[in-house]
Amino acid sequence: MRVPLSWLREYVDVPQDAAPEDVLAALVSVGFEEEDVFRFELQGPIVVGEVVEFVEEPQSNGKTIRWCRVRVAPDGQAAADGGDAVHGIVCGARNFFTGDKVVVTLPGAVLPGPFPIAARKTYGHVSDGMIASAKELGLGDEHSGILRLVELGIDAPVGTDAIALLGLDDVAVDINVTPDRGYALSIRGVAREFSHATGAVFRDPGLRPWSELQQPTEGFSVVVDDRAPLRGRVGASEFVARIVRDVDPTKPTPAWMVARLTLAGIRSLGILIDITNYVMVELGQPIHGYDLDKLQGGITVRRAEAGEQLETLDGKMRTLSPEDLLITDDSGPIGLAGVMGGGTTEMSDATRNVLIEAATFDTVSIARTARRHKLPSEASRRFERGVDPLVPFVAARRVADLMVEYAGGTLDLEVGGALFATVEQRAISLPKPFVSALIGVDYTEAEIVAALEMVGTEVSDADDRADEPQWWVTPPSWRPDLTDKWTLAEEVARIEGYDRIPSILPTPPSGRGLTAAQEGRRRVANALAAAGFVETPSFAFTTEEQNDLHGSASGDHLPSVKLANPLDGQAAYLRRSLVPNLLQVAHRNVARGFTDLALFETGSVFLPEPGVAYGTSHVPPLAVRPDAATLAELDGSIPPQHRHVAVLLAGNLVAKQPGLAPVGVDLAATVDAVRTIASAAGVTVEIAQGQRAALHPGRTGALSVDGVEVGYVGELLPAVAEASDLPGRVIVAELDLDLLLSLAGEKVVAASLSGFPAATQDVSLVLGADVPAGDVRAALAEGAGGLLESVRLVDDYRGQGVPEGAKSLTFALRFRAPDRTLTAAEATEAKLGGVAVAAERFGAALRE
Repeated sequence: MRVPLSWLREYVDVPQDAAPEDVLAALVSVGFEEEDVFRFELQGPIVVGEVVEFVEEPQSNGKTIRWCRVRVAPDGQAAADGGDAVHGIVCGARNFFTGDKVVVTLPGAVLPGPFPIAARKTYGHVSDGMIASAKELGLGDEHSGILRLVELGIDAPVGTDAIALLGLDDVAVDINVTPDRGYALSIRGVAREFSHATGAVFRDPGLRPWSELQQPTEGFSVVVDDRAPLRGRVGASEFVARIVRDVDPTKPTPAWMVARLTLAGIRSLGILIDITNYVMVELGQPIHGYDLDKLQGGITVRRAEAGEQLETLDGKMRTLSPEDLLITDDSGPIGLAGVMGGGTTEMSDATRNVLIEAATFDTVSIARTARRHKLPSEASRRFERGVDPLVPFVAARRVADLMVEYAGGTLDLEVGGALFATVEQRAISLPKPFVSALIGVDYTEAEIVAALEMVGTEVSDADDRADEPQWWVTPPSWRPDLTDKWTLAEEVARIEGYDRIPSILPTPPSGRGLTAAQEGRRRVANALAAAGFVETPSFAFTTEEQNDLHGSASGDHLPSVKLANPLDGQAAYLRRSLVPNLLQVAHRNVARGFTDLALFETGSVFLPEPGVAYGTSHVPPLAVRPDAATLAELDGSIPPQHRHVAVLLAGNLVAKQPGLAPVGVDLAATVDAVRTIASAAGVTVEIAQGQRAALHPGRTGALSVDGVEVGYVGELLPAVAEASDLPGRVIVAELDLDLLLSLAGEKVVAASLSGFPAATQDVSLVLGADVPAGDVRAALAEGAGGLLESVRLVDDYRGQGVPEGAKSLTFALRFRAPDRTLTAAEATEAKLGGVAVAAERFGAALRE
């Protein structure tokens, strides 16, 4: 909310020497966040000048300029820049005449940009200044010609300071208004808050004698026919229609009004529209003006019918929803109530009679309409936050008075229309000890009552029969956010000062800390990060094709859950695998020159069960807590979610260095990452030959723990990597982290350490090339017995000396006894026991 200080001073005593930062500091003290300070960014000398004469001079480029003589100071006096009273100025505009009063920026002036003004030679003349347009002064977008003061109704003496004359010396402070404090979207509301902060006298522009506001209620029909109110709340509770006749829409908007609107962030659009916008900002009540002669019959406020259309003021044809609240006449829809008017009845330069509308609309209806049509407006912004229901009559009369004063109209005292509503504010019970107990400050009862009365509430003692002493507090009409004792306590804290609240850290409630699953997930993530992997969280959305490719072993079509309102229409499905998102991250990195990648992600995947329909057509209403049945239905509409962990390696493990060739990623490095995950989770993972649709058939492993499959590891098919624009080898692994942690059990028992030395031996076995190395390793471990401490594959050889169709696998075995030093014979005997089992199962033979 931008607040021009000159406007603010009309309704509260802001010191004349107060800087914008001082005003912001005061407003911050009562709970507003400061945003910025806005000025016209002008620097003088900028004065009123009079065109004495000009000569039109055609140029070789086809343009015609005017060489002007402009008086910028009274005769016999020096100009503000120290020069002669008459300056020669070159001007490209042609919309002024001899004798016109104009705004002249003299050498030394600075216009917004910044654009410094200096005497310069152009078109064969020395132009000693510039005649300014409204756009160059920051007063609007009009740049087709220079600003003629007669068009603003101004006839000031030559040499007058134009900055002060046009209100360009004003400044505005910008504050952030939270949604619950819509009353502050007005000069009236901000002035009241400044008064709360400083104690300055506040003059409420919303208070006018009823005798001034009384108006005719007959002669113009106003009807509210809401047959489908949202949540039982009728769309319009008040509607005031006043008529001003014989206006002149071509009259200029006063310069001070244009300046204030500009600082408030609103563009000047002509006197009639400017007045409605001015009153909206001043009082917080949105106003709409209709060309009365374009209306057909009276006004009816109703809901839209299916298929109805309306062309709004922005020129767009909109198809309406039955929830939309409309302003209609006998011809049909003429406006979206509280959001934007229609094009058929808009005011224009031909308007002579104006119907002024000031209404109170339902907040929910306006908010939904604005969002449905993606049509936020200054009016909807205020209506959806709540407008003071007692101000429409004041606002309508204020607009009428301004149109009479500045547009030459006449207020019709015989014809009008109005819909009245009884405004009742519900009293809130406030126990007297409650505020101090909640805020933690020992406020006196007098302080609490004074703070509440300052914000406009009425406070009275409750009946003595109450269980504890309390007050009845009735909020003012402009504060719909005051609904209970907690919001009242917040107001006391705000008015009395947040600095009184002690800075004491709350005592945390006792608890058991992280769950075992949370600790396990953190261990896995920390272990991968320590191993050099970078975590890359991403959205859980992908395409149906990616789900089919990476979400199953076969690549067959599987059920996927499609979002009703996806963030990205091209990725509208909940993911079944983390790999597609890792591929996207890898692609973005490669595109930016980062080719050596070690990435990981932990996150949820969604695995719908075949034949089960997910989703729900029942959307619970906003601002109402769903009951248990509704929450259960919503939970049932979501497919089972499993937390997975996935890694991706691409490029080089070791970059090229002097004397060292680069080492590319390989399957072994990714297997090491899998073992890192397993170790952090507290399990041992077994790897066997596997198959996945997106992975190389000879370089894919199935991962299991105690016979339970937990994931896979493998190299992407070249075609799949190429489709993701990833060069070279790309290796991935994905594990079901929840399942992995559940298999680890709740306790981890550390193995005892032996103080005796280990005995190590190697064994090379020749067997069929199709026998998985993991199965051979398991056979060796089984046959070697309890003395075997570890067995590790160290070589897989296929070549000279090994029969065709066979391979030689070499394992390193380590033996240890807990109570003695093993002899070589004992170690050999255990090794041969393992060889015997491998020979029995797979026909393995010792390699000679």
